[in-house]
Amino acid sequence: MRRLWLLFAQTVTVGLALWFIVTSLKPQWVQQGFGINKSLSLTSSATLIEAPSNKKSSPNSYNLAAKRAMPSVVNISASRSSNNTNPLLSDPFFKRFFGEQARPRSERPSSSGSGVIMSPQGHILTNNHVIQGASAIEVALADGRQASAKIIGTDPDTDLAVLQIDLKDLPAITLGHSDEANVGDVVLAIGNPFGVGQTVTMGIISALGRNSVGINTYENFIQTDAAVNPGNSGGALIDANGNLLGINSAIYSQNGGSLGIGFAIPVSTIKMVMEAIITDGQVVRGYLGISPEDITEEMAESFNIKQTKGSIVAAVVRGGPADQAGVKPGDICVAIDGQSFSNSREMMNQIAQLKPNTKAKLKVVRQSNEIQLEIVVGKRPPFKPEE
Repeated sequence: MRRLWLLFAQTVTVGLALWFIVTSLKPQWVQQGFGINKSLSLTSSATLIEAPSNKKSSPNSYNLAAKRAMPSVVNISASRSSNNTNPLLSDPFFKRFFGEQARPRSERPSSSGSGVIMSPQGHILTNNHVIQGASAIEVALADGRQASAKIIGTDPDTDLAVLQIDLKDLPAITLGHSDEANVGDVVLAIGNPFGVGQTVTMGIISALGRNSVGINTYENFIQTDAAVNPGNSGGALIDANGNLLGINSAIYSQNGGSLGIGFAIPVSTIKMVMEAIITDGQVVRGYLGISPEDITEEMAESFNIKQTKGSIVAAVVRGGPADQAGVKPGDICVAIDGQSFSNSREMMNQIAQLKPNTKAKLKVVRQSNEIQLEIVVGKRPPFKPEE
C-alpha cells in the first residue's frame, strides 16, 4: 500500500512539473487544448489574444444587403468642354513648366458622382446635376469594367437623368417600395464620396415626404442621417434587404461634409420619371401658368386673409391657361378637381400630374368668395437653368 502511495505521489509531482513547464513556455498549447481564444506571441513579454475564426455573418450585420446592392452602384465621371480656354495653355512650352495647371479645362474631368444600374439593358439613373453640361461621360463598374455612357434624357425639375451603357451581364438593382418605408427603418447609402472608392454608410429614415427643401421644383424627399458626402450624388439608398428605396440627391451642410441630414429621391418618383424618359424622351407635366406662394402668418395678417390653407397666386403668365380662365393675382387656390392642398409645393405637384389639353376645375377664394374656374391644362415648358 505504501509503495502504491509513493508511486501515486511521484506521478502527480512529475505531472505538475510538466504542467508548469508547458504553461510557462508554451501557453498556447493549453489554450488550444481547452478551446480558449488563440493567442499571438509577439515577443517574450507581449501576448495578444485572437478570437476564433468565424466566417458566419453577425446577426446585426448588413453585409448581405450591401453585397446585394453594391455591384449595381457605379462611379460616374463627367467632363465638360470649355470654349473660353486660353490657347497658350495648350502650348507645350507652357505645359513643360506649369504641368497640370496649364492643362486646358476642356481636358479635365470636372465632376464625379454615382449612379445606379436600373436594368440589364444598361439604363443607369443618376442626378441631373452630376452630368449637366457634360461633353463626355465615363462609367466605372464595381467589377472594374468601364464604358462610355450616352444621355437618354434628363428631368431637371426632379434632378434625375437616365444614361445608358453598352455592356453585357449588368447587375441591375432590385427596386423596393418607398411608399411602405417608415421613419426609423434602417437604410444604407452607397456611393463614391470624395472619390475615395465605393463606400457604404448606415443610418435610419429620419423623415418622409420632405417637399419644402427648396432644391428641386418637385420634391418628395426621403430624409436620412446616413452619411452622404460629395460624390454620393446619384448613389443608392437601400433598405436592410438590399432593395433600392431612393437616389441620394443632396445634403444639408455648412462645410461640404455630412451633418446627418441627407435627402434621397424616392423610388415612387424614380419609376415615373424613368419610364417617361425612356418612352418619350422627356417628362410631360401639366401647366397652368401661375406663380404660387405659401400663405404666411404675416401675409394673412397684412392682407386680412382668413384662408390659411392653400396657395396665393403671386403672378399669372399673360396668355397662359390660368390667364385665359380668369385667374388673377391675389386669388387663393384651395383645390384642383376636388383635391385640396395645404401649400404651394403640394399645389405644384397636383398641377404636374394633370394631362395637357384636358380640362381641370380650379377652386379659388377671391375677396372671401369661392369661385370655380375651368382651365384647359397646358404643357409645362422645358426647364431653364436660370430658373
